[in-house]
Amino acid sequence: MKKKNCIKGFIVWLLAAGMFCSCQTINKEVVPGELRTEYLSGPIGLDTPSPRFTWNFSPSQKEFSQSYYQIHVATSAGLLEEGKVDVWNSDKQEGTLPFARYTGTTPLESHRMYYWNVTVWDASGKKTSTSQTATFEMAKINPSDWQAKWITDKQDKEFEPAPLFRKTFSAKKPIASARAYVSAAGYAELFINGKRVGENFLDPGYTHFDKRLLFVTHDITPLLTLGENAVGAVLGNGWYNIQSKAVWDFEKACWRDRPRFLCELRITYADGSTEVVATDDSWRTSTGPYTYNNLYSGDMYDARLEQEGWNTPTFSDASWTDAVITSQPAPLLVAQTMPGIRITEEVKASAFKTFSNKLYVYSFPKNMAGVTRLKVKGKPGTRITVKHGELLKKDGRLEQGNINVYYHPEKAKEVFQMDVYTLKGTGEEEVFMPHFCYHGFQYAEVESSEPVELTDQSLTALFMHTSLDQVGEFSSSNELLNKIWTATNQAYRSNIHSIPTDCPQREKNGWTADAHVAIDLALLNFDGITLYEKWMNDFIDNQRDSIGDISGIIPSSSWGYGEWIGPVWDAALFIIPNALCNYYGDTRSIEKLYPTMERYLKYLSTREKDGYLAYGLGDWVFYKTQTPNEYTSTAYYYLDYTLMTRFASLLGKDATHFQQKADQLKTLINTKYFNAETGVYANGSQTAQALALYLGLVPEGKEQLVADKLLDAVKATDHFLDFGLLGSKTVPAMLTRYGYVEDAYRMITKTEAPSWGYFVQTMGYTTLPETWTMSPEFRDASLNHVFMGDVSAWMYNCLTGINYDADQPGFAHVVIRPYFVKDLQWVKGSYKSVKGLIRSEWKREDGNVKLTVEIPAGTTATVYADKEYRIGSGIHSFVIKKN
Repeated sequence: MKKKNCIKGFIVWLLAAGMFCSCQTINKEVVPGELRTEYLSGPIGLDTPSPRFTWNFSPSQKEFSQSYYQIHVATSAGLLEEGKVDVWNSDKQEGTLPFARYTGTTPLESHRMYYWNVTVWDASGKKTSTSQTATFEMAKINPSDWQAKWITDKQDKEFEPAPLFRKTFSAKKPIASARAYVSAAGYAELFINGKRVGENFLDPGYTHFDKRLLFVTHDITPLLTLGENAVGAVLGNGWYNIQSKAVWDFEKACWRDRPRFLCELRITYADGSTEVVATDDSWRTSTGPYTYNNLYSGDMYDARLEQEGWNTPTFSDASWTDAVITSQPAPLLVAQTMPGIRITEEVKASAFKTFSNKLYVYSFPKNMAGVTRLKVKGKPGTRITVKHGELLKKDGRLEQGNINVYYHPEKAKEVFQMDVYTLKGTGEEEVFMPHFCYHGFQYAEVESSEPVELTDQSLTALFMHTSLDQVGEFSSSNELLNKIWTATNQAYRSNIHSIPTDCPQREKNGWTADAHVAIDLALLNFDGITLYEKWMNDFIDNQRDSIGDISGIIPSSSWGYGEWIGPVWDAALFIIPNALCNYYGDTRSIEKLYPTMERYLKYLSTREKDGYLAYGLGDWVFYKTQTPNEYTSTAYYYLDYTLMTRFASLLGKDATHFQQKADQLKTLINTKYFNAETGVYANGSQTAQALALYLGLVPEGKEQLVADKLLDAVKATDHFLDFGLLGSKTVPAMLTRYGYVEDAYRMITKTEAPSWGYFVQTMGYTTLPETWTMSPEFRDASLNHVFMGDVSAWMYNCLTGINYDADQPGFAHVVIRPYFVKDLQWVKGSYKSVKGLIRSEWKREDGNVKLTVEIPAGTTATVYADKEYRIGSGIHSFVIKKN
């Protein structure tokens, strides 16, 4: 009996050992990849004490799904490789999302590089290979980490020439690494030993300068030398010191002052010692060739005033004066983690016309945001102006009438979107590029005070914007659709300059509704989380403490508060954090904004009249039919509470009050604005019908009736659109959802006004205009707005069928629901989500449709084709038979 028990025990042990070995088998086909910290690859300028870690899987393995993960963080790559984790071992954590936050008990240290990797297990306990090592570096975590002082010169805010600063120092030992931490109120361009630091322009980004400032971190190791070195900076006014009048009162901003600057160079020597070179009153200051700079007019640069070598060690600054230590303009100084504004494309002229040897006009193949670079020879003192615009007059000269309407300069020398260059006149070719402004343009007019000889190669357009990575691609057999998609992307990129803007020329403002209506096209096409998280911080800073309201443009000096803009615009406060959650599975913006949202809703409650909100803008720039503003304002009030219900639940808070209020508002709206017998909302406009469906206002069982009435409204206009920005987002989407995709497609691809097809096919626009039609005088609209561009998101969602699942955000589960429009022979689309690449394409073959879908590892999907399919990761094909 004893022997039997021993044998039995041995068998049990063997089975257990076998199971243990099986569980420890490593899946070498799946390796976590694309490791990012704070959604950045190898960042060197973080200041959050609890950074976020993300990863995905490559290559895809069918049916792989993450169930657990473990993160190791160490102070060196060697320690990590040896398994000696001296900072954080997360231990094995349950989690299906490739996402984690640093929760280690060891506080992260400023100025230190960290190394991390991740290991993942599937549901069966099978472990993946450990990822390669990734890095992140902390910058300044605490205010006390700064040794630098803010400096400026002795001039006041009305003084026009831009200040220069410089400092020499000696590096007496071999250098291992060096960082520059730079902030400015205004813009700062930094130089080390005569070389410009980094690729960013118009840096740091735009904020409420009385509440928050950004600092940027640069790796300057390659720029330093053993021995004598020099650091220099030139400051631009930016949004901090608008010196000219326009509608938005930035010249009256409470923060407005002479530009100021903060800089700290931290040098780590090969022996491990460190040295800091920091701004203080030992720095020297002067002025130079930038005689004036303004965001709405442009840069004025007199090359005769250049001080050659001013930012090099050998320059004598004996005639310069000492810098002045000044105060930090805002209580918060935080790291800039969004990508910088950079030149992403150089564009040659597509046409060139000479009017005389003093006047030339350049045409470029597309509308864009940025500046032009001029190459020219001429006599000393020759004054050259480069004026920018979107249109030409009948005689071929530049037309600015559609964009200069809000700019009211009082200085005779200022002209809207006009840079001025005065030649040094050495006989050599001189190159001028503005550095402290940007313009919106497709045409440029060059005029000189003396004859100059220019060619079609003398002026180059530089497309400049916040350089978000593109993550979405779309194409189809209909070239018109492809042109619309391209124009939408061009308009979007033209309108991201550290904030999402309405247009890159006449306003440059962060209009809130423009951004929230465009948020889906934005995030389907571009990796935008760091940009929008930054902008959401601006919302916090924008809210008026005493009232709780927010402005229609953010940031704002004081303009845009009050009654006339209102709830539809302000809903960006809720819509954009919700979108970040849906696309990234991340709730940080919701967490940070939650108190701001609560205060704002309390403010809205004071504006109710019998429960409704009867003020504010609604379906802006509608074509003919205006949807009642009380209806749209109250509908978005309902949306605010619906989203707050979700947010409270996500954060583990009591959502009861928010849900009850949402229910009350839904009842109020349906009581006053819905005819349950006819299915008509409000005045039955296209927007009224679509908005009710889009926001979930329609009583259960009445959805198709309301959608049918939407179709009736569309047919009544012969499939021409009749709405503004709200309808542009909701009408095509709701027509499609309720069975009328062919009607949506017909509306979009019409080539007569009003339609998207009219924009790009008939008018030849390369970006989206602000209004559906333009007046003959060209005095009513910009040609580079993005807020009508949700049609690009419709292409992804409805034609390729790529959709997030709000119940499993961050594309933990993907919904593929393509609509096979009869006119299309094929469609291709892809989206690089936080979980990896999602691809959907279909084509007609032998009377059938072949659909191919690629789902990233660790993700599941539901495909709606001829029937419903539940699939895992990998590449899957379906044949949908058509009669």
